[in-house]
Amino acid sequence: MPKRVLTGTIVSDKTDKTVVVKVERRVKHPLYGKIVRRSKKYHAHDEGNEYREGETVRIEETAPISKLKTWRVIERVGAAAPAEAA
Repeated sequence: MPKRVLTGTIVSDKTDKTVVVKVERRVKHPLYGKIVRRSKKYHAHDEGNEYREGETVRIEETAPISKLKTWRVIERVGAAAPAEAA
């Protein structure tokens, strides 16, 4: 069975060797037909602590690494959006 690959945005990189990736998908509402956004957060393994919050990354399903981590980051798709100066 092939490994699933998802694309999402890193919302947290505070833990060691772990990033939290928010993956959004668009689905059609069953009754009203409107397209709505659904999101889910995945804990992904980041061995070198090289990915930062706000970056877009691709994650791949792996064997369980810990209680919550069954995904690992495979590549960076987009850089983090620049922070606005106040």
